[in-house]
Amino acid sequence: MSGHNKWSSIKHKKGAADAKRGQVFSKIAKEIMVTVRTGGADPTANITLRALIQKGRAANMPSDNIDRAIKRGAGELEGVVLEESTFEGYAPGGVALIVHVLSDNRNRTASELRHVFTRYGASFAGQGSVMRSFQRKGDIVVEAAAVGEDKLMELVLEAGAEDMKKEADVFEITTDVAQFMNVVDALNKAGIPMQQSEISLLPDVLVPISDKSKASSLIKLIEELEDLDDVQNVYSNFDIDPSLMEELSKA
Repeated sequence: MSGHNKWSSIKHKKGAADAKRGQVFSKIAKEIMVTVRTGGADPTANITLRALIQKGRAANMPSDNIDRAIKRGAGELEGVVLEESTFEGYAPGGVALIVHVLSDNRNRTASELRHVFTRYGASFAGQGSVMRSFQRKGDIVVEAAAVGEDKLMELVLEAGAEDMKKEADVFEITTDVAQFMNVVDALNKAGIPMQQSEISLLPDVLVPISDKSKASSLIKLIEELEDLDDVQNVYSNFDIDPSLMEELSKA
């Protein structure tokens, strides 16, 4: 499981995601607007939009918010024009970072990112140099207590999943992007709740981090990046032992 998703799972359990629910809704709405503008407002024809609607529902985003975002993206309602950008870099220890942003002022966003990167000793990298070590995949997380492993494995593989593995107290299901919604639909139909479900960037190789101080600094870096208004997602390839991650989440 990618470091980003490990941390997301722990934040979900400790309630940090709920504390920032308004910010989460705003970020999902931005993604929906851009996706509709580039791929159309019909979720049956725009799989990315359908995945984002599912992501919004999983986050308990009100249907009215989702509908407004779709209408803004389609030009039916007035809204700001957002530009999609990706910034790549490395944190200390060779940990890869990909920051996906939606902004109405790219220069302002770049300046904000540079400020956070510099404070934590991270550096920007050339376009594509980090991205080539990640793959775009469907990524679904189910709490292990919610369903038996054999039952879940049979269900998701039959629906088109590529892989499933247990990580601490959750199952992570990986899919090809084209099969993502088939697996989500199968889980919904079976009444199996998903802790998170999204199309993500998953790393080919993980970088182990065992030092508590370095791990803490890395988590703070990612949290500060995620807190920036223009940042939609931060992807990384760190691998911190679950017990250390749990300890850091309580700090």
